[in-house]
Amino acid sequence: MGKTLVLGASPKPHRFSYKAVAELSMHNYPVVAIGYREGRILDIPIIKGKPNIDDVDTIALYLGPARQLEYFDYIIQLNPNRIIFNPGTENPELKSLAQNAGIRVVESCMLIMLQTGSYENDYDDENYSF
Repeated sequence: MGKTLVLGASPKPHRFSYKAVAELSMHNYPVVAIGYREGRILDIPIIKGKPNIDDVDTIALYLGPARQLEYFDYIIQLNPNRIIFNPGTENPELKSLAQNAGIRVVESCMLIMLQTGSYENDYDDENYSF
């Protein structure tokens, strides 16, 4: 499995994006954190901007729809295998763009997926969501 990019990462430990990066790291998944503020989540730096990242398997969204707009082209250009729309990040426009680009869309909670073991195994179910 390639890298997971957490888009909307926060250095605040109470935020779900922080918890997602920490969980991915604890499960030994390669993870890249991109956010509006630099900082760290455990030993993982939070990067600002839109860096070129190779081998992105999954993009986990922790940005609301209004903030996603500036990342549409970036997300599609990274060409991940899937995008996980966490609760509150659902966006029909980005979903359509992704599907038209051949990117799998999952509307679910990544933290629950990690806890239940379905993070790796959801590729078998076309309509996976919580």
